[in-house]
Amino acid sequence: MTVLGEEAVAQKRKALRALLAKPLLTAGTDDEVLRLVRRHAADLRDWLAMETGWRLLVGAESARLFKTVPTLTDQTHPARDGKGKPPFGRRRYVLLCLALAVLERADAQITLGRLAEGVLAAAGEPELVDAGVSFTMSRRDERSDLVAAVRLLLTWGVLERVAGEEDAYLSDNGDVLYDVQRRVLATLLTSGRGPSTINAADFETRLEELAHEPVADTDDLRNRALRHRLTRRLLDDPVVYYDELADDERAYLAGQRHAITHRIEEATGLVAEVRAEGIAMVDPDDELTDVRMPEQRTDGHATLLVAEYLAARNGPVPIERVLAYVRKIARDHASYWRRGVTEEGADEELLAIALHKLRALRLVEDSVGDPPMVRALPAISRYRLDAPTIRERKTGK
Repeated sequence: MTVLGEEAVAQKRKALRALLAKPLLTAGTDDEVLRLVRRHAADLRDWLAMETGWRLLVGAESARLFKTVPTLTDQTHPARDGKGKPPFGRRRYVLLCLALAVLERADAQITLGRLAEGVLAAAGEPELVDAGVSFTMSRRDERSDLVAAVRLLLTWGVLERVAGEEDAYLSDNGDVLYDVQRRVLATLLTSGRGPSTINAADFETRLEELAHEPVADTDDLRNRALRHRLTRRLLDDPVVYYDELADDERAYLAGQRHAITHRIEEATGLVAEVRAEGIAMVDPDDELTDVRMPEQRTDGHATLLVAEYLAARNGPVPIERVLAYVRKIARDHASYWRRGVTEEGADEELLAIALHKLRALRLVEDSVGDPPMVRALPAISRYRLDAPTIRERKTGK
């Protein structure tokens, strides 16, 4: 391959990795990678359509990869309005959706106060009232929830701040003016059909229908759908365990494992780690993840120690027993960890952070039982510490 050819491959790989890490790239924030995506849009679009079935829309101001989640039950990657910020709960998700509905009908510019008024009006719909949705924006915590939703929209590029600061609105002594980026707003919904076309009443059925992708009844199209589902999982999930796959997925992967992982490796630079229990696509550069392990500081060290503890145990472990272990290591490392780790309630916070990260990385899962328990998954074995082997040194005469 020529130098120019190698450079083109490297550029396409960088562009694809950028899209996988951040499916919505916008001008001003992601200029460098956005230029690469535009330059190689045709090749990227072809690869994504062939291997994943995902659409790629590239425009002058943004590039949008319409990713769909491999499963509908994963709750380990909630929305946040910034690194280290608390995850969105039901209230913030509702506010985010209402804000998007207001922005869809808004002018090219809008103030935060006017957006709040629109959200309050939308929240007065009978269906939302019957569901227990209620907002007043009179309290700081309610305004804080709206600001969190707005800051997420700023991160996505849906809004651009023109004047003012959100903190002034929080203190109820100022307002903020935004530009509404309609082209970006129009690309947020990734489902194949509009929510208004779904007639099901219960949430689970509505979600399934929203994410449903019809498959034609031919062998070639069924195999293509299997390839798409498996490639999506390998790209999105930290670990794909064989026993979590459907029978047809497991059979297809058994025959096509090398071909699928090889194509992913060539396109993304990820490296396949194949074990008896499953496959993980590992990133040598540690970029394509929103949850890192190991990490420094108190939370990272505590998470690593909890992983070692659970890796050494077979079967479900009661949460209370793990909590007792966290209290012990907090005392042992009190002089190195942040202040307050031995205070009342600090152990629960440390354990909650550790288990959230381990669940997100598919290293542990909750186990049904009373009392509540957690169970280590096979991939956690990489954190198991074996007893050292001491060999006697042979000395010659």
